[in-house]
Amino acid sequence: MKKEQRKRIVDRHRDSLTRYGYHPNALYWSSREIQEIRFSILAEIGIESGESVLDVGCGFGDFKGWFEKQHGTLNYSGIDLSPDLLAEARRQHPDAEFFEGDLFDMTFANQSFDWVILSGALNEPLHDEGSYAHRTVARMFELCRKGVAFNLLDVRHLRAPDLQSHQPEEVLSYCRSLSPDCTLRDDYLKNDFSIYMRRPSAAE
Repeated sequence: MKKEQRKRIVDRHRDSLTRYGYHPNALYWSSREIQEIRFSILAEIGIESGESVLDVGCGFGDFKGWFEKQHGTLNYSGIDLSPDLLAEARRQHPDAEFFEGDLFDMTFANQSFDWVILSGALNEPLHDEGSYAHRTVARMFELCRKGVAFNLLDVRHLRAPDLQSHQPEEVLSYCRSLSPDCTLRDDYLKNDFSIYMRRPSAAE
C-alpha cells in the first residue's frame, strides 16, 4: 500500500474517532448489529474457544469482545494501521496483543495462528484492480494453521466511488489457487460476501 494511501486511512480514522468515540461508526460500520453479523459469519468457519486468531485491520479489537461473549476465550492478536484505534483497542482488551502497521510490515517470524480473519479492512479504494487484496489474502493464508475467513463488498450489489467492491466468483477463483478447500458465503447481507479458506488438515 502506498504511503499516501496509508496516511489517508490513518487520518480518516483519527477524524472518525474524534467524532464518534468508541463506537462502530468510528470504524465506518453503519451499526453494531451489522458489524456483529459479519463477525458471526467469520466465526462460522469453525473458530473455537482457546484458539489463536490474528485479526487484520482489527480496529478496536471488537471481534475479540464479541466472540468471548458468545463462545469463550481467544488467544487474540490484532493488527491495524491506525495508532488511534489501537490505543483504544489496548484499553478495551489489555490481555490481547496488538501490532501497528500494515500486514506486510510484520514478519511474524516463527509465529503462526490457528485462524487469520479480516472484516471490512479491504474496503478502501486503492485503484489497483485488486492486487493488494490478493496479496493480503495470500499472506493471511501463509500465516494460518487452520484457515482464513474474510469479507469484501459485493460489486453485484454495491458500486461506490469511495469504496472498493469485488466480484465474488473472481475472488473465490483466486482463493482456490491457494487452497482447494474454499467456500463462498453470500447469504447474510446484500452488499457483502465472505470467503472461507481452509488448510486440508483443518477439514479432516
